[in-house]
Amino acid sequence: MANVLINVPKTARRGEVIEIKAMILHPMETGFRPGTNGRIIPRNIIERFTATWNGTEVFSMAMSPAIAANPFVSFFAVARDSGTIALRWTGDEGFAVEERVAITVG
Repeated sequence: MANVLINVPKTARRGEVIEIKAMILHPMETGFRPGTNGRIIPRNIIERFTATWNGTEVFSMAMSPAIAANPFVSFFAVARDSGTIALRWTGDEGFAVEERVAITVG
């Protein structure tokens, strides 16, 4: 399982624009770089990141081999309802990590 760092406010006012920040620890190998033995290191990237708020997608992005290791994502969303923000990373060889954060909107 990957290590994930998430920064989301615990509370927000209805209609407030909040910033959501997330970083996942992942090596992001391009599949083009040779290892110490001279053989190409197999590609190992996160291909997609999505964020949902109570099941509704609020942000998504496709990633490529050009993304650095330990990718950091920051985006904004409008606080409408209390609930759960789910952050999901998917990638090569079935890689999938999902973290959920609760937020109270008042």
